[in-house]
Amino acid sequence: MKISNFSLKGSIILKVVSLLLISSLLASCSHNKVIIAHRGASGVLPEHTLQGVAMAHAWGVDFIEPDVVLSRDSEAIVLHDIYLESTTNVKELFPKRARSDGHYYAIDFLLEEIKKLQVNERINPKTGLKVYPKRFPVKKSSFKVPTLKEYIELVQGLNKSTGQNIGIYPEIKRPSFHKLEGKDITSIVMKILSHYGYENGNDKIFVQCFEPETLKRIRKMKPNIPLVQLIGESSWFKNGVNYKEMQTREGLQKISTYAQGIGPWIGHIYKKSRMGEGFDKTELVKKAHEKGLVVHAYTLRRDQIPPFAQNYKDLLKKVFLNAQVDGAFTDHVLETKNILKEL
Repeated sequence: MKISNFSLKGSIILKVVSLLLISSLLASCSHNKVIIAHRGASGVLPEHTLQGVAMAHAWGVDFIEPDVVLSRDSEAIVLHDIYLESTTNVKELFPKRARSDGHYYAIDFLLEEIKKLQVNERINPKTGLKVYPKRFPVKKSSFKVPTLKEYIELVQGLNKSTGQNIGIYPEIKRPSFHKLEGKDITSIVMKILSHYGYENGNDKIFVQCFEPETLKRIRKMKPNIPLVQLIGESSWFKNGVNYKEMQTREGLQKISTYAQGIGPWIGHIYKKSRMGEGFDKTELVKKAHEKGLVVHAYTLRRDQIPPFAQNYKDLLKKVFLNAQVDGAFTDHVLETKNILKEL
């Protein structure tokens, strides 16, 4: 039976399981708002590096997020993009390996080749300038692209040595792209997670993806792992997903049949007023909660304040208190934790 055609009994069982899993996860958090280290400690160290993982872990976050793509030899690596040029020196080491569109695809490189690259703070490949000017200097120190296995082993090792229980929040990136390239990224990632003992919500894990069919498939593969449907803008992708429809009560009801939560962009929580002045809070969080879904919004950045907030403290107040999200992805974990104590 397809997930989308759950019987009433099946839907009720999933909702009960969801509530139990989420209650267990929230009880293990140090506060009533879930803080997710977005790509590690990306506000102060290059994103998705093991150094950033260690720093985020030391700050006592609830979850650390690895984005996952595949190499040519089907190794799961931690990288936000399916391309390499924005966060590595691939152009210098392999100048002739770009495709006709100018991108250096991770899937065109063996893991051995990727391990030769240096990771840098995110840059605009066309200008060579940092996307966030005040962050870590480019071409300073030494950082590498980690595998998902290395990433998990570091988190689990630090959990053991510190006595903490910090979770992981992997995103399976662009599964439809990987499928076109002849690779099943979903199966590869889920096998790795199983190998390291991530089987249910008690293991401090959420799995997220922008593509609903991938999450429905995982629901069949691993019925007890909490899943989060990421919600973007349809213009960001060419995957045929109607993200606008997802934000309706009907769309959220569909999501509740296969996922425990949603991950909306903060631009979906506050939108321009219909009167043309200022911004209004939308009903998205309220509608999601009505369907039993948790809401983990993305992305809070101290150096990228959206137009509906005056400063970072105001942003946190609007997102966490006014909109009542359950958690959020942030580049600036320490500032977030400190400000939340004041609110």
